[in-house]
Amino acid sequence: MKGFKDFLMRGNLVELAVAFIMGTVFAAVVQAFTKIILDVLGLIVQVQGLSDLTAAGINVGIFVTALITFVLTAAVLYFFVVLPYNRVRTIGAAEEPAPAASTEELLTEIRDLLREQSSHS
Repeated sequence: MKGFKDFLMRGNLVELAVAFIMGTVFAAVVQAFTKIILDVLGLIVQVQGLSDLTAAGINVGIFVTALITFVLTAAVLYFFVVLPYNRVRTIGAAEEPAPAASTEELLTEIRDLLREQSSHS
């Protein structure tokens, strides 16, 4: 039971659960935004609902609606999630300190300092 508890409480799983919930809520926001855009496009094309759009007797409105939803979702994700994340990541990478010297490098430096001190004495 302890192993299962450790698995559930592992940071990655909790972060994944939060991301899933946020993604679900975010999808509802994008869906509402998409509906507004589709209503505006429906007014421009003068169709009651864009999903009722037909071409040569074939209902292409459902595909057009899905395509617009996909493009809007991708655009919102890119401009409001990916770009800001990349900016923060590059800022964080620029501020990272230089990696610490390895143990061997430190010991070599100490040895050289001790040799230098003993030769001056």
